[in-house]
Order: sequence, then structure tokens, then C-alpha cells
Amino acid sequence: MTTVTAALIQQTCSCDRKGTLEKTAEMITRAAAAGAALIVLQELHTGPYFCQVEDPALFDMAEPIPGPSSELLGRLALELGVVIVSSLFERRAPGLYHNTAVVFEKDGTIAGTYRKMHIPDDPGFYEKFYFTPGDLGFEPIKTSVGTLGVLVCWDQWYPEAARLMALAGADLLIYPTAIGWDPLDTSDEQERQRDAWTTVQRGHAVANGLPVLVVNRVGHESSPEKPGKGIQFWGSSFAAGPQGEILANASTGSEEILLVEIDLARSEIVRRIWPFLRDRRIDAYGDLLKRYRD
Repeated sequence: MTTVTAALIQQTCSCDRKGTLEKTAEMITRAAAAGAALIVLQELHTGPYFCQVEDPALFDMAEPIPGPSSELLGRLALELGVVIVSSLFERRAPGLYHNTAVVFEKDGTIAGTYRKMHIPDDPGFYEKFYFTPGDLGFEPIKTSVGTLGVLVCWDQWYPEAARLMALAGADLLIYPTAIGWDPLDTSDEQERQRDAWTTVQRGHAVANGLPVLVVNRVGHESSPEKPGKGIQFWGSSFAAGPQGEILANASTGSEEILLVEIDLARSEIVRRIWPFLRDRRIDAYGDLLKRYRD
């Protein structure tokens, strides 16, 4: 397969888990009817972004894999004949939880999983409280639409993660995401943040000669502990080609099904012109394994 039609599902989420999943399923169905063969969901799409606070009771939201959500998504993949990239709060064992992407093949089976490797801990994004860092490495997942280099949100700031996926044979990079603004930030600061987010991921496309798919949630989610505050998720889901060119992008404030045609054959053409992998000085990169060079 040299071309694939992808759909990025940008949506709001609520505490009504059943209603949120029903909306997701309806949007997946519409995307498949529009011709999508690959459908990508946003990070932790079954409910609100709960990491705004540290609350042990919220671990009850986690589920095993396979589990109820993965069974629902697997059935949808089978019924619609599509590949689905999802993002779930995984309960692996008592006291052991992960932020896990699950990829479903079009026959409904789980093609593979990726556990988020880089875990943030910032005001309003207290993920280290909930998630154990991933232990599956940076391994692309083979599917009928291509080999998918699936990474998750905070991973998107790390060129090492994108590079390792590319070196392992990924055909494209995929980032389910939950990122937004503090409404108290100035409009200039908000734009700087969003521009940096877009730019760094377009850079991964350029540096690796690969298409990039990024899907972010949208809407305001209030902080359970601080009435009147919370996160304004900025949407802006987008697809970029292997030279960083924007192929499609979504709004900052609306739910959308963003459809885009990805030409996987262009990576070979671009890499012949810009042979970054050829010219890497792997003999001189040992210090990358250090935290910092003192």
C-alpha cells in the first residue's frame, strides 16, 4: 500500500464515559464511511483529562487490555474494516498503570501496543502520579495500512523517540495528544506554545523523512480542585508530509473528523534528496546516553 486515507478524530470528552465512547464510535463510523482506512483517536479519549489533579480514586478509571474499551474498538475495527489507533488508561496489575496506545487491525485483533515512555509532571499535567513509564521500547507496529510509529503526547517533544521509530522501520509517526493552554496565559504566550508544538513535530517529519499524524483533544475542561480554572485544549490536529509540509489541519475549537491522504511512497523520494540517515555520525553520538555533559 503506497497511499492511505487517514482520519484524525478531534473531539471533546466528558465524565459520561458511555456517552463519550458512543460519540467516538459514531465519529469513527463516519470517518470509515468517508473512506478512511486508518483512524487515529486522541490521548486518553474515553473521558476527561483526569491528570489535572492527584487523586487515588481516579485509578478506578483504568482498565485492563484487553478490556471493555478495547473490545468495543476491536469490534468497530472488524465491522468497518479499518485500522484504529486508540489511547487508554491501562491497569496492568494492582498499583501498576500505564498510558497505553492500542492499535487494532481491521480484523478486530490487537496489532500491538505502545506504553508512553516520557511522562510529564507539570502543574495541571500530573501524569507521574498515575503512569509508570513504558517498558515496550520504541517499536513500530505492523498493520495492513503500514508500519506505525505510535508515540504519545509528551513523547512528541523528544527527537530521540521519533528517530528510534524511524530507524526501526516506521512508515509514519503518530501522536495521540492531550495538550492545551492555561486560560490565564496571555494570547501571545498561548500562540508561542502552540507554534512550538506544531513546529517540533513538523521537525520530526523533516529529520526522518516521514509523514506525521497528530490528533489533539479540544474544548475546556475545568479543574476539579480549582473552580474557574482548568485547561483549554487547543485542538489543531494536523498531518504533515515528509518535508514537514502541512497536508491538513483542524481548528482550535471544534470537534472534527480531519481526513487526509498520505502518500507513503514519498518518503523514499524525499530521503534520496535529503539523506539524513546516511550522514548520521553514529560513531560520535555516545554522549546522547548521558543525562548532561558536565
